[in-house]
Amino acid sequence: MEYLVPLISSFKAHANPEKANWMKQYMKGKFEFLGLETKIRRSLQKDFYKSEGYPAQDDLFQVVFSLWKLPAREYQYCAVELLQKFQKKLEVSDIIHIEKLILTKSWWDSVDGLASWICGAYFQLYPEQVEKTTTAWIQSGNFWLQRSCLLFQLKYKDKTDTDLLERCIGQLHDEKEFFIRKAIGWILREYSKTNPDWVRNFVARQQLSTLSYREATKYI
Repeated sequence: MEYLVPLISSFKAHANPEKANWMKQYMKGKFEFLGLETKIRRSLQKDFYKSEGYPAQDDLFQVVFSLWKLPAREYQYCAVELLQKFQKKLEVSDIIHIEKLILTKSWWDSVDGLASWICGAYFQLYPEQVEKTTTAWIQSGNFWLQRSCLLFQLKYKDKTDTDLLERCIGQLHDEKEFFIRKAIGWILREYSKTNPDWVRNFVARQQLSTLSYREATKYI
């Protein structure tokens, strides 16, 4: 779209083929890269928004999906960070768009940001959406949606809904998928910084994979 032309030109002008090749290998060849380091990319984004402004609220997801369609992975990082700027203005119907993003070009580097930043903010704005959405995602059989159910509370600290967390882990604890087992350990490890006693008691009564248990108990 026209709005993004200056950003695309700026990103391409600062491309680093050598680093792009390393980034592609690191991501197991799943995506193309321009080779922009995070610091440089964010600086270019800042200059772009300073010059062109942020999109209007009504155009937000049009811009986000336009970025998502571009081949270089840096554009998806830009899209997630743009959503983060609007996280307090998300509308209740936006969960449909967020789910589509989770399911498109899925890998941990995009899903984790969407889960912890965007879903996390969305469910705080619309707590009435938590139960039905997480139930649907858990039952979907898609491990990226399931991972998002675990990680959206990653930054909640003392606002963590432990009943929900326990139910999600209880339904997923015997999954063989690495990204689920890792996420279970990660969310428990993170919550142990806030409530180590709860995590200690939980892992004592809940069967977990070796990976999940090791990650969960790292700080306790």
